[in-house]
Amino acid sequence: MAYLYGGKMKKLFHMTKDGIEELEIELKTLKLKRTDIAEAIKNAREQGDLSENAEYHVAKDEHEKTESRILEIEHILQNVEIIKKPKATGAVKLGSSVELKDNKGNKKQFQLVGTVEADPLNGKISDASPIGQALLGQKVGAEVAIGPTKFVVDKIN
Repeated sequence: MAYLYGGKMKKLFHMTKDGIEELEIELKTLKLKRTDIAEAIKNAREQGDLSENAEYHVAKDEHEKTESRILEIEHILQNVEIIKKPKATGAVKLGSSVELKDNKGNKKQFQLVGTVEADPLNGKISDASPIGQALLGQKVGAEVAIGPTKFVVDKIN
């Protein structure tokens, strides 16, 4: 979702409260890390010639990565929209937890989240992903193909 801000389109990031809290913790940790990185850069500078000083270049790279991630997180948090617990309409929506069952009785569980919070290895899939797109709007009993496997929507929370 996007909105108009100062004549420019801005993207809203959809996240759960837990996802926002995780980002806030990461942001605090990165800001604390700045001191250690600054100290490492200072120590490396004191060693002399910077052109061949590997410690200096490693510290500078770490500094750039950290600052870039801080800016990214701050941008996300400034443009976040909290995913509210979906109302019990019976259809899969952003924020829904979905249990799928294949024809052998094997079950898979997913939570539909925004792209920033997606973590497929932990069952959090983006609403923009192929699986997320296939699940959106489905109801209990609907058949959904994920790759070559067909599943039936067993539960929606």
